[in-house]
Amino acid sequence: MIKLGILEGSLRRASLSRAVARAATGLVPGGMDPVSLPNPGTLPLFDQDILDAGMPESVEAMVAAVEGVDAVLIVTPEYNWSIPGGLKNAIDWLSRVSPNPMARKPVAVWSVSPGLLGGARVHESLRQTLHCQEAVIMAKPEVQVAGARGKVDVETGTITNADTEAFLRGHLSSFAAFCNSWSRA
Repeated sequence: MIKLGILEGSLRRASLSRAVARAATGLVPGGMDPVSLPNPGTLPLFDQDILDAGMPESVEAMVAAVEGVDAVLIVTPEYNWSIPGGLKNAIDWLSRVSPNPMARKPVAVWSVSPGLLGGARVHESLRQTLHCQEAVIMAKPEVQVAGARGKVDVETGTITNADTEAFLRGHLSSFAAFCNSWSRA
């Protein structure tokens, strides 16, 4: 059984990407056990002075949650062609732990946007940051949920477009196979 941690990139309660992250828990194939990781909004901004005074409880909770999963699915919007600040902050905190809880862990990325590109530009900068953490990234197929307002119900956290739901289910099946092949490598 692959314990899949789902990490939201958005802090906003009514965000499209948070709705897709919630929907992902019901789309995983057999052999995967989804768990929601703490939202990055629970963490203070990374500051070495804070760390020097002692690891904040919220960061300890995030670290423990990431350590407790076998793989991570990041579901995120794109902010200014890059990584949302809260998500980058979470990765920065995780990078200060030794051993790094992201190291050698399979990771997949879904971007979600109301725009036509579906948050496509966040993938490059996020992959670069994840490579630095020694995460094992499933680069293809990429997932960009474009025009998400017409495909996602934010209130219920469900995918309302059948083609989008089928694509996301298929991606999660591919990710499960990727995780299983990586664990045997």
